[in-house]
Amino acid sequence: MDLNIDPKDLDKFIIVGDRILIKPRSADTMTKSGLYLPPGVQEREKVHTGYVLKVGPGYPIPAISEVDEPWKDRRDEVKYVPLQPREGDLAIYLQKNAWEIEFKKEKYVIVPQSGILLLIRDKDLLK
Repeated sequence: MDLNIDPKDLDKFIIVGDRILIKPRSADTMTKSGLYLPPGVQEREKVHTGYVLKVGPGYPIPAISEVDEPWKDRRDEVKYVPLQPREGDLAIYLQKNAWEIEFKKEKYVIVPQSGILLLIRDKDLLK
């Protein structure tokens, strides 16, 4: 898989909350029997696949203030419940839950964790 994105550019993306940045896999242009598919066929599919590029911090947990310990710093640090996807996973997601963006003439999608149906985690997937 060729991502065609500079790691410096990828660092510019800050994913918020429970969202995941995915690079969609290239669509099949031909059926198994050899018929060519028109460009709009893949876009009408309900389920798509792509590679996870970045993952948001997760679901925020409210800070618990401990009144009985006055010496502690009162700064409320937000804590998060982490998300399941990891960078490099192959994600199968629902198209209706995805937002498509374009960056340097490349298509990407942002999907909430609830829109992901299945993750395939293989260490040799990106090699």
